[in-house]
Amino acid sequence: MDVDAYLARLDLPVPPAADLAALRQLQERHLMHVPFENLSVHLGEPVELTEEALFDKLVRRRRGGFCYELNGLFVALLRELGFAATLHAARVFNDAGVPGPPLDHAAILVQLDDEQYLVDVGFGKFSRQPLALSAVEPQSDPEGDYLILDAPYGDVDVLRDGKPEYRLERRPRQLSDFGPMAWWQSTSPQSHFTQTLTCSRPTAQGRVTLSGDRLIETVDGVRHEVLLPNDEAVRLAYHVYFGLRLRRLPVRPGEHPLGASGDALTTS
Repeated sequence: MDVDAYLARLDLPVPPAADLAALRQLQERHLMHVPFENLSVHLGEPVELTEEALFDKLVRRRRGGFCYELNGLFVALLRELGFAATLHAARVFNDAGVPGPPLDHAAILVQLDDEQYLVDVGFGKFSRQPLALSAVEPQSDPEGDYLILDAPYGDVDVLRDGKPEYRLERRPRQLSDFGPMAWWQSTSPQSHFTQTLTCSRPTAQGRVTLSGDRLIETVDGVRHEVLLPNDEAVRLAYHVYFGLRLRRLPVRPGEHPLGASGDALTTS
């Protein structure tokens, strides 16, 4: 891995030590600079879960991705920087509080001294700071209060503001373990990612999200939503807010069948 290029993507120097302060800075910068997005699903691009393919997409082409891509590459960077980091599977809770299928989500655990920390740059709106797994009290974060609870079979449940987010496995996984579920998430009509189109990242004041032609900005807790008038305005928003230059726009769900071919993006 070209560590310098990856850190340049995050606008960071090489950290002086693999400690909690560096981990916090790396996580927050990753969230702010590398958007959570599912554009590939709606551009007919395959989702390739190899370190080389992910580095090309996220660093060289300055794209974002969803959980398997973002956490799958970030864990490799952390290891290169000297962190004891492992990839783990999680089951995302639905609105009824029922956990989804195995390997529904990928997250990272980092061991620092006698503490394990949950690090996640691929869940959309989630904690901006590492979460200590041993903490018994809620942990305050700009995105809410997070509580870690024991779950059956040694798993842990992660709650935000009292609502279950996902159930995390303690068992480490390889990136390739997520391949079949990543394929399902990016191709199945039943998948949330084929039914929605999103590009989102946190900001210093809140969050910005582009969903089709809807631009949503939250600033100091106040939500502003604008309907963009045409394709050029949408294309400009991708560039201004996320650093993406699009040759063509992703197909909005329901407009056309998936699977359009051709190069979709060029770096800014």
